[in-house]
Amino acid sequence: MTDATDLAERAGDRDPRVGLRAVAALRTLLEQLEVVQVRSARNQGWSWQEIAAELGVSRQAVHKKHGRR
Repeated sequence: MTDATDLAERAGDRDPRVGLRAVAALRTLLEQLEVVQVRSARNQGWSWQEIAAELGVSRQAVHKKHGRR
């Protein structure tokens, strides 16, 4: 988790170039983590509605984003 911690630290850097690069890397990491967790939930029998509730989005949004994976 040190990579994520380092990225979070760099996201607050006073140099916007460093901060923005870190934000972009964190966004990529977050997307990857979401894919892994949604896949895990579906493999365990969770409904799209249950996943959506945990992510704070609509069932339709989560299904549209992850339904074809």
